[in-house]
Amino acid sequence: MSLRRLSLQVCALSIVLLSSACLAVAQEGGDAEGESLTVSARLEAVEATAEAAALAGHNAWMLTSTALVLFMTVPGLAMFYSGLVRKKNVLSVMMQCLFLMGVMTVVWALWGYSLAFGGDHPYVGNGDYLFMQNVQQSWDDTANAPELPMEGAIPRLTHMLFQGMFFIITPALICGAFAERMKFSTMTVFMILWGTFVYCPLCHWVWDGGILAFVKTGAEGPGVAGGALDFAGGTVVHISSGVSALICALLIGRRLGFGTEDLRPHNLTYTVLGTGMLWVGWFGFNAGSELASDGLTSSAFAVTHFSAAAGTIAWAGTEWLTRGKPSLLGAASGAVAGLVCITPAAGFVQPMPAILMGLAGGIVCFIACGTIKAKFGYDDSLDAFGIHGIGGTLGAVLTGVFATRACWDIDNGQKLGLIEGETRVFVGQLVAVGITWIFAIVATFVLLKVLDVTMGLRVSQQDENKGLDLSQHGEEGYIFS
Repeated sequence: MSLRRLSLQVCALSIVLLSSACLAVAQEGGDAEGESLTVSARLEAVEATAEAAALAGHNAWMLTSTALVLFMTVPGLAMFYSGLVRKKNVLSVMMQCLFLMGVMTVVWALWGYSLAFGGDHPYVGNGDYLFMQNVQQSWDDTANAPELPMEGAIPRLTHMLFQGMFFIITPALICGAFAERMKFSTMTVFMILWGTFVYCPLCHWVWDGGILAFVKTGAEGPGVAGGALDFAGGTVVHISSGVSALICALLIGRRLGFGTEDLRPHNLTYTVLGTGMLWVGWFGFNAGSELASDGLTSSAFAVTHFSAAAGTIAWAGTEWLTRGKPSLLGAASGAVAGLVCITPAAGFVQPMPAILMGLAGGIVCFIACGTIKAKFGYDDSLDAFGIHGIGGTLGAVLTGVFATRACWDIDNGQKLGLIEGETRVFVGQLVAVGITWIFAIVATFVLLKVLDVTMGLRVSQQDENKGLDLSQHGEEGYIFS
């Protein structure tokens, strides 16, 4: 084979190979472009699935928390309170809790939620959510699909339901102060008015950007003295109900036979079972207030449990030291005191400070329900003020002491409590406590005075002696034949 012929053959082969390579590259480029489009579509699908999964997770926890908080009222609070009264009034206390579960739900749906969480006015909500408008699902003609209003990471329906359970249990707590002597009809009207004119504004002030809402450093907002940190209801629930309970006890007066007759609890078994239900339900109350399922939820769950445990030990231990015997009633009361004390701080403090708060709550509430009540002689029948009013106040103040950005960096890296060397939050807590006390006292006093003139607050002496089960409801809790 001549050199010329060989050279021609090599050139031809090179051209063929180069053409094949170019064709292959072109084909691979087209495939890559198509594959790139497929990957992009897949990423969008994955992101949509992840968002749906996150929504499902958050919503599932919040609906569970909603059920847990409802569980706190009936059977939890109903059992706790009914065991503390005399047997002739056991049904009346249960009826108050159950009936309020119904009536306050309807009030919340009609106007309560809107007054508490509607709009951005600093003092009260607006009519955005009246009768569940902008809360329930609606039909979007443009998208030709249902539209679900959202509140942060969860549907607004879920947020409304969760917050509604707080609206139920808060007035029910007040019932402990006037147990065994208030007219059922007057109680019903009072709670509707109290929920509308006390709870809803206060809720709006703290949790919906009102005059007690926390204001970040350097930011502008209506929060007086920088607002308050209230994770799950120290001011909104416990101080408001506890202080109002004290006003109820003072205006209605003592029970017949107070100080002379045997007014001891008729069934501590009920009370202890109710305590356990409250303890379990409180995980929804506090950990649910994160309004999501994340690391902060776990922290709030943990500190709730630790504080309750410490409160149990503190109250019963104080009795043991001062009276020689720890009582079951004391242990139950201490558990609730610990739960109350940690409530405003649940999202802001670490587990070890939570134990200190529980210990403080148990001891201080023990003194309030024993020494202080005995000294002033008021008849707070089931210690609603001594536990919720005093415990809530203590918890709100201690939140300003132990709050740390390590739990919730709510202020863009700025230090929070005294434990971190900051005083701003502590001052805000004191101011918020003072405003809540004054507002609850004045509003409750006015409402009760108006109802006393128009309806009367108290049952007759004959009905009180007979017991509210029979006189108000025509039933008996125990029939022995």
